[in-house]
This record gives sequence, structure tokens and C-alpha cells, in this order.
Amino acid sequence: MKNIKVASSISVSWLYILLLSLGISACNSCQAQKEPTASDGYSSKVPHPDGTGKVYLKREIAGIMGAGGGGWLERNSRQEEENVTLAIENMALSQQSVVADIGAGTGYYTFRIAPKVPAGRVYAVDVQDAFISALNEQKEALGLSNVEVVKGGSQSPNLSDASLDLAIMVDVYHELEYPQEMLQAIHKALKPDGKLLLLEYRAEDASIPIKELHKMSVSQVNKELNANGFQLYRQEDFLPIQHFLIYEKVGE
Repeated sequence: MKNIKVASSISVSWLYILLLSLGISACNSCQAQKEPTASDGYSSKVPHPDGTGKVYLKREIAGIMGAGGGGWLERNSRQEEENVTLAIENMALSQQSVVADIGAGTGYYTFRIAPKVPAGRVYAVDVQDAFISALNEQKEALGLSNVEVVKGGSQSPNLSDASLDLAIMVDVYHELEYPQEMLQAIHKALKPDGKLLLLEYRAEDASIPIKELHKMSVSQVNKELNANGFQLYRQEDFLPIQHFLIYEKVGE
């Protein structure tokens, strides 16, 4: 009888430990479930037909244009529609400027900037292997030794700290999967007096024939850039359909 009581006591003890363990596990699970799935300004929604469903500071991130859109980037009408020559003329480039074309695509801007900085360098950065191959082929065909093709990541352009005079994103920023992380990485890659130039189709103008999520307003761009250590340095409206927005680093 005594042995039965001992066994019963041991069973009760193990049962108590088991229940306590399960209780702790359940509490941890509850705590994990209560932790927000969105952080640092990110949230999610039902995706727009042209979007990802990922939202940053109340803006749905647009779907990325694949390498199949390379023909559109190189269309014959692009200069007339966007006045790329005027945009480059207003970048305040010197012969020694070090520039990063982030989201370079086919290199439409890269290979027009390179001759302007003969003693400098242009980093043509992209995340898509098809574009990387195309950029390398064009670089060799043109014999441009001051162009370096870089495979970027979704959260960083993979460039050295304090190496850039100017970073540009031409109709690219609205597609960044991780805008916050990318902006912070660009911030590090810029020299103390380096600048970031964004060209974005104007969301304020409904007549511009570009899909909704592939346009941005100045107020939204400012909100996102201000949240990541940048402030508006120069805004111009001389381009036909795009904002020309230059940002400088703050807190340096």
C-alpha cells in the first residue's frame, strides 16, 4: 500500500511538471502570436493587381518589372517622353563623380552617365541576373572601363560605405521590396556630402499614362525618405512626366 502511494505521488509530481511545462509553452505561444507581424512601418493587405500586398508607411509596394520589360526601357520614344538628357544635365556631375545607378536595368542611364565622368566611376546595380548579364555585355561592347556592374540585394546595393557622390534610382524606388533597409544601406554608401536622386512618375497628375502603383507623390516620397535619414535638398519640375527629387543625408 505504501508503494502505491509513493507511485501515485510520483505520478502526480510528473503530471504537475508536465502541466506547468505546457502552461509555459502555451504562454510563450500566446506571446508570439501577440507580437505584430509588421514592424518598422511595414504591413500587409490584399494585393492590388499591380502590387505585392506589402505596405510601407501606407503605400503598397509595386510589383517589380522583370527583365522582359527591357525593351520598354530602351524604347525609341523614351528621350522624347522623359527628356533623359535634361535629367542627366541636372545631376551636377563632375569628371571625377562616383555614381550608383541602382536598379539599372538595361543601363539606359548608366551608359549615358559614364562618358560624363571619365575620371570617376558608375556602378550599375541590379538584382536580376538577366539584367546583370545584359549590363556586362553592353559594358564590353561600349568599352567603358569606368562602369562596374554590381549584383545588388533586396536590402542593399552591396556598395562600400562612404563611396558615392551620387546614387540615383530612376522609376525604381516604388518597386523596392525593402525600402527602409535599402535607404539605410544607401545612406551608408553615400559620402557625407553625397546625394540621392529619385526620378518617379508623378502621382499628382492623373493624365500621366502610368499604372497607379508605379507613380509616387512628393509628399509620400518625403515621408519615406525623412524616416530614413534624408531630407529634400532640391525639387525640380522640368521633366515632362517625372519628379526630379534630390535628397541629402541628415544627422551627419
